[in-house]
Amino acid sequence: MSNNSSSNKAVVPEAKSALDRFKFEVANELGVPLTDGYNGNLTSKQNGSVGGYMVKKMIEAQERQMSSGSQGQY
Repeated sequence: MSNNSSSNKAVVPEAKSALDRFKFEVANELGVPLTDGYNGNLTSKQNGSVGGYMVKKMIEAQERQMSSGSQGQY
């Protein structure tokens, strides 16, 4: 059933390289041995922690941006 292609597409394709760098930065911070290419040796918990922490950091950055000088736009 699997065709080995990801349905996980970037909404802004130009951001793919920045997101990849961010992913490796977060993995390094968490001590997850992420490599470029196949990472089937990692557990779901390890992979999930990277994705979850990425989302947390992106939300925090957006909240900071929204609270600094952009009041009254909404």
